[in-house]
This record gives sequence, structure tokens and C-alpha cells, in this order.
Amino acid sequence: MKKGFQLKLAGLVLMSALIAFACSKEGNDNEDNPGSTDTFKSAMLVNYADNLIVPAYTDLNNKLGALTTSVNAFLAAPSELTLAATREPFKAAYIGFEGISVLYFGPASAQMLNSYTNTFPTVPARIEKGIETGNYNFTIPQNSDSIQGFPALDYLLYAPNAVSKFSGAGAAKRKKYVQDVLGRMKTLVENTLSQWNGPYHRIFITSLKTDVGSSIGSLVNQFAYEIDALKGPRIGWPFGKQSNGIVFADKCEGYYAGISAELAIANLSSLKNYYTGGSGDGIADYLVLLKKQDLNNAVLAQFDIALTALNAIPKPLSAAFVNNPVLVEGAYKQVQKLLTLIKTDVASATAVQITYQDNDGD
Repeated sequence: MKKGFQLKLAGLVLMSALIAFACSKEGNDNEDNPGSTDTFKSAMLVNYADNLIVPAYTDLNNKLGALTTSVNAFLAAPSELTLAATREPFKAAYIGFEGISVLYFGPASAQMLNSYTNTFPTVPARIEKGIETGNYNFTIPQNSDSIQGFPALDYLLYAPNAVSKFSGAGAAKRKKYVQDVLGRMKTLVENTLSQWNGPYHRIFITSLKTDVGSSIGSLVNQFAYEIDALKGPRIGWPFGKQSNGIVFADKCEGYYAGISAELAIANLSSLKNYYTGGSGDGIADYLVLLKKQDLNNAVLAQFDIALTALNAIPKPLSAAFVNNPVLVEGAYKQVQKLLTLIKTDVASATAVQITYQDNDGD
């Protein structure tokens, strides 16, 4: 009897241990428990959509409205004073664009929002020809991206002798061109925002995988792409990284308004905010869930190092390419280190395949 009781007791102990093990697996908040991980990812994507993405597009839309008002006031009465009144709204709207630049997937990608709104450098000769002939169509992808958007406004409003060109012969055509550029930008942003507030919202928050085309896959790809663009077109290319050290300062973003540095800093600051998820969960927290805390710490530290290096460059950035090359080179290298962390380590940790094409040669 005693022996039989001991056997039964041993069986009960073994069964209890198995039940306890099963329960511990059920409550484990990591990659061993796909259900729990999916719950986290779902909440994270809701945070991105509701607290970061929709507010960013709403902010840009509002700032474009304010810019349109100030520009129309200038066009109605061109003067140095009315032009000066457009500068802050222009800068605010352009910085607002940096808050959505990383979101070039889904509705934005379908409409080629970034290409049409911020392909730089612009091509002044093609803009002038379009104004003169009245023959331009901003909806045709072929070669139309470089004659519209913020870069076109940057040239039209802030290049030398801008005010005089909006007075006298040909002024009416020039004014119409500016208004068409602004109208096109507003339409693209409003359409994108409408889709985020509509059907695409659910598509985004329910895409819980990390494969090509998924929400997380798109975010990580765009993190890497934007940092690559910061390293290349925004800093490296005008600094001479593709031209044997020959500087092309006029090729940088926001050249005529002299806000290239501010835009670069805003771009990287926005990227850090998207990486962390703002006040909610983001890719940074997802790495912690995946037990990659050390990697996350390294990425956060490198964001701060790169931002410090960018802030150390005297403004305007276009002049610093020649006058402060050591500081520009330092910032370039820190951005390059951040790119490696995101494109290689974060992508690997999150099982995301990087699919965009590199900015080769920089």
C-alpha cells in the first residue's frame, strides 16, 4: 500500500510539473509564444497608426494650408515683405514633410507622394520652360517629379531676384505655376491622409508578419532607406562623395531657403521618434521583446551621437560643405554607422528582408 501510494504521489508530482511547464510557456511574452508576440505587434501598429502616422499627415496637411495662405498673400502683392512672411510657413511645412518621409509605403507609395513632393535637386531650366510655355503636367511620372513639390517652391520663392520675377511680364504664368504646385501637394497629402483614416488603417494594423510588404517589414525598410538618403542625397552627394570630393552645394535639400541643416536634423529626429514609437511601443520595444536589448541600446545611442554631430555643423549646411568639412565628414560617418545598425542588425533581429535599392557610390 505504501509503495503504491508513493507511485501515485510521484505520478501526481510529475503531472503537476508538466502542467506548470505548460502554463509558463503560455504566459511567456517573447518569441516562444507567437500569440503573445502578435498581441504586442498589434498594439504597436495601432500606436504607429493612431499616435504617429495619422497625426503626422494631419500636421503636414494643416501646415500646407498655412503655407498656401501666406504664398497667396505674396502672389497678390509681391514684395520683399510679403515674401519674408512666407519663409516660416515654408520651413514649417517642409519640416512637416520630414515627419512623413519615412512612411513611403501603402497610400503614399501608391501615389508616389515622396517622389512628387520632395525630389531634389529640382531642375530650374525645366521649371522656367514649363512656366513660359504653360506646358507641364505634374501627374505624369516621367521626369515630372523634379519640377514640383517643395524643391520647386524652394527655387521659385527663394532664388535670387524672386520678387521681381513675380512682377511685370510673365508674372501671371509664374503665379499660376506656384499655385498649381501647392494645389498638387495638398491633393496628394489629403488623399493619403484620407486612406489612412479609411480602409488602409485596418490593413496596416492587422499585418502582423515581418515578410516583404508587411507593416513591420515596410517600417524597417523605410528606416534604413531614409537613413541611406540622409547619408547620400541629403549630405554625401552634395558634399562630394559621388564626385571625387567636388562639392555641389546647390544640390542639397532646401538649398535656396538655406534650411538644409534644419531639414536633415528634422528628418533624423523624426526617424528616432518612429523607431521608439513615440510615447507608445515601437520597433525599439519590439527588439526588447525579442531579447535584443543590447542592440536596441546601441541603436538609441547612435541616434543621439548622429544627431549631436548634425547639430554641431554650422548653418547653412550648403556653406559648411566647404567651410567646415571636418564636421560634415564626422556627421556623415555617424549616420553611416547608424545605417549599418538599422539595415543589418535591426533587420536581422526582426527577420525583415531589406528590399530597397542602395544609394550606390556614396
